[in-house]
Amino acid sequence: MPELSHRRRQLVLAICCMSLLIVSLDVTILNVALPAMQTDLHASTSGLQWTIDAYTLVLASLLMLAGSTADRIGRKRVFIAGLVVFSLGSLLCSLAPDLDALIWFRMIQAVGGSMLNPVAMSIITNTFTEPRERARAIGVWGAVVGISMAAGPLIGGLLVDSVGWRSIFWINLPVGLAALLLTLKFIPESRAPKARRADPVGQLLVIALFGSLTYAIIEAPSAGFTSILPFAILALAALAGLLWYEPRRDEPLIDLRFFRSAPFSGATVIAVSAFSALGGFLFLSTLYLQNVVGLDALHAGLWMLPMAVPTFLCAPISGRLVGSRGPRISLLIAGTAMTASAVMFAGFEAETSGVSRFIGYALFGIGFGFVNAPITNTAVSGMPRAQAGVAAAVASTSRQLGQTLGVAVVGAVLASGIGASSYKETFVSAARPGWWILVACGLAVLVLGAVTSGAWARRTAERTADKLSSVEVREAARISA
Repeated sequence: MPELSHRRRQLVLAICCMSLLIVSLDVTILNVALPAMQTDLHASTSGLQWTIDAYTLVLASLLMLAGSTADRIGRKRVFIAGLVVFSLGSLLCSLAPDLDALIWFRMIQAVGGSMLNPVAMSIITNTFTEPRERARAIGVWGAVVGISMAAGPLIGGLLVDSVGWRSIFWINLPVGLAALLLTLKFIPESRAPKARRADPVGQLLVIALFGSLTYAIIEAPSAGFTSILPFAILALAALAGLLWYEPRRDEPLIDLRFFRSAPFSGATVIAVSAFSALGGFLFLSTLYLQNVVGLDALHAGLWMLPMAVPTFLCAPISGRLVGSRGPRISLLIAGTAMTASAVMFAGFEAETSGVSRFIGYALFGIGFGFVNAPITNTAVSGMPRAQAGVAAAVASTSRQLGQTLGVAVVGAVLASGIGASSYKETFVSAARPGWWILVACGLAVLVLGAVTSGAWARRTAERTADKLSSVEVREAARISA
């Protein structure tokens, strides 16, 4: 990628953030619309889970393929394709005649979304090469998540109450079109110096692992252990196959050597934990506010502001902290705040009081605002620039997998707790185990943040980067010869 002026780099960052905005908006807007969709489409709790998880599951399955493909054939080209497919999928979702069609159209959306976030992060990494400037750019990137969390519920609530739930997908169309036109004009093409070959076996194993695991979790409360056992076995077999097959490939879909870096491995697990907490938090909060408290979509969206505003404000602060002091402080703040928030709901039923609910939402927003920048920065820092797309895709995959598992596990716990009982009367008690799961997620962020940001962990990252760079140099020499 050619060296760009400061103004051009900021424009590239803005365009990439637009892609994150529509992908993130789609999650927060959809959560507010869940009760309306449940009524209109006669959906069960598991049906609502699938409207979210079909999207995040496909995203998680294809992100690494999209990242490596972008490194190989051109990041701008893949980014443009993602904008087109995502916008088309959004249009189809707005026209879905029933729940099954909506789930399939959400999967089309996700195919496009898989080409956006990791590729955009790869473009940012290759545009902002100075570490401190890159950390600040990633902080801005994280702030966009806060914007989507703030704007999504409000816009979604207004649209659901005034036009209907189908209109929540229309918001993606003008933003996607604007991002497409700006990309064509202002983002330069870039690709890795050495093209990576496709890994169809690895891709199929990833799809089998994520799909079978999610199905087993979501359907367990209604289908029973015997029915989901084959899917659990398939997930274990797919995982074993990945661990055996990928190290034997010269150019694997998942380069397991990345995980020799303790900060990278820690960031991956932290991403899964943090986004599991986010997925479960939004799922429980939305259903409680609308189906139990009886708020309409707009007022339920307003209740998301105490969480969204701190996320928006804290993300750029976290980016600056990571750039100047490293990831440790941000991760400790994130883990502490997210754990404290979940404890309020799990141990003290914070959702039943307006004041405690406000405090719990604000604490979660602070924690989530601080967690994004260190995850992303750790994923791409120290890795060879030629593999920036793959490294960023692993981080993005961890986020989407976490959100998928959070909705699947917490939703399954809620469904099994409510059973055939009265929804309103049993919701708080049925949701309590789910809140304790979120406590565990927050503790994972806190402990791993402390353990994997020390001096020894940085040394493992340096050794891993040196080995990866030396392999790249040898490969390049072999090809040129």
